[in-house]
Amino acid sequence: MREIVLDTETTGLDPRTGDRVVEIGGIELVNHIPTGQSYHVFINPERSMPKAAFDVHGLSDDFLKDKPVFAAIAEDFATFIRDARLVIHNASFDVGFLNAEFARLRMPPVPPDLVVDTLALAKRRHPAGPNSLDALCSRYGIDNSRRTKHGALLDSELLAEVYIELIGGKQAALGLAASDGNNSRGGRVSRRQVGPRPEPLPPRLTAEERTAHEAFVAKLGENSVWRKYQSEDPAAEAASR
Repeated sequence: MREIVLDTETTGLDPRTGDRVVEIGGIELVNHIPTGQSYHVFINPERSMPKAAFDVHGLSDDFLKDKPVFAAIAEDFATFIRDARLVIHNASFDVGFLNAEFARLRMPPVPPDLVVDTLALAKRRHPAGPNSLDALCSRYGIDNSRRTKHGALLDSELLAEVYIELIGGKQAALGLAASDGNNSRGGRVSRRQVGPRPEPLPPRLTAEERTAHEAFVAKLGENSVWRKYQSEDPAAEAASR
């Protein structure tokens, strides 16, 4: 299963009022294991950067002026995420912006059935909150000390770790994924040795059920395969279960 843990930075909060995407970061997972493949791009939003947005991510007009516009990266980005499940924190925000950008270019939107919202997962698992990315990193002991400002690629890397915890911790990544020669996609598998029960389980058949079964087997004749497996010792049968 291929997933892309994704984050964006924008010029504001609402694409319907002209706000645009200025950064996209994505981390590829296969069977919940990072493959080493990532996607990262800064984007010229073709408009000025409001101070409130700059204070969040630190991406200035001067920094973004020579970066590609969304139309120049749209096909490459669409190829990267194609057919993958998108894992996003507060997904409606990022998907709303991406779909607005795709709509300007008459490109297909992000399929809603391929989106996993980690904020919704976190709220179900931790209904008392808080469930921001920083709060979840703190809850799960994930080092986010580099996160002095929002950044799409760093936030995707942190969210990938949070996501694995939300779906069951490190145990969720025990499957092995295929290697394509360029990336190591293998997981480390741990196995737990299971010893015998200290005491056998009690018989699960009632005396009446056992008597009825023995009467049925007796009718099958001396050569019946059932006689080979029939136990005359209830305790021995119980110990084998």
